[in-house]
Amino acid sequence: MTAPTKPSHNGPSDPAAPPAPAAASGGPLHAPVVDWFAEHARDLPWRRPEAGAWGVMVSEFMLQQTPVNRVLPVYEQWLARWPRPADLAAEAPGEAVRAWGRLGYPRRALRLHGAAAAITERHGGDVPSDHAQLLALPGIGEYTAAAVASFAYGQRHAVLDTNVRRVLARAVTGVQYPPNATTAAERKLARTLLPDDEGVAARWAAASMELGALVCTAKNESCHRCPISGRCAWRLAGKPAHDGPPRRGQTYAGTDRQVRGRLLAVLREAPGPVPQAALDQVWHEPVQRARALDGLVSDGLVEPLADGLYRLPVG
Repeated sequence: MTAPTKPSHNGPSDPAAPPAPAAASGGPLHAPVVDWFAEHARDLPWRRPEAGAWGVMVSEFMLQQTPVNRVLPVYEQWLARWPRPADLAAEAPGEAVRAWGRLGYPRRALRLHGAAAAITERHGGDVPSDHAQLLALPGIGEYTAAAVASFAYGQRHAVLDTNVRRVLARAVTGVQYPPNATTAAERKLARTLLPDDEGVAARWAAASMELGALVCTAKNESCHRCPISGRCAWRLAGKPAHDGPPRRGQTYAGTDRQVRGRLLAVLREAPGPVPQAALDQVWHEPVQRARALDGLVSDGLVEPLADGLYRLPVG
């Protein structure tokens, strides 16, 4: 999404000002956050006009649970190779898995390939702008449909990723962290906070997401740089510590995820089918290794062939 035109606003809210009762409607939050975004938004390729809806969709798939710095090189290579959905749909799904590299959660590559095929078949190769049509694509959930409709087409939708949820939890609800899983109450709050104007709502969606990514981070939040610190319910309450369910960590070393990643790395780098013996070299524990390989096959990321050979999926 391109950086929006700076709205008329005199600057961040006064840090000494009390939280406004209208904060529940979002009014006092919109202008300072959108204004901050106009000044501080990162220049990311999927925010540029030339990215188009397909570039936005690719970025949204890649950015799920993956930081921007890891996504950037893969994103650039992906769009250079497959500038339109039809280009990706014409390739075997295994090529999407191969190009995904080490971004992690490679099922996203298969889902993106499936979405590209559906876009090509149902919509003439153009990413639809209608939210319901986006939601009907394989591999597209509520978040991705709302993000593409908002960031690519400037529509009014509540876009709730982890960063936005954290900003709303602190600024409006007054707690340090949102629940582990998105709740109906969070969705209702996000819809209530949406600006009425479509264009402003789209900028608010991008701006609140960027605020959570750069300032209101999970750790070491920078309240002194926050444009709404003077209205933040959590800061004004003295930043009470999180007292909800333990936050889920994302361990990797020694897990099945790590084994799956090593198995896929061998298959990605091979020009053809790989024998079982080569896969057996990637992990010392045979039971875990077999479980990880079975999981890859079950997920459609690997195809077993005769004579103990394996390959990335071709159809």
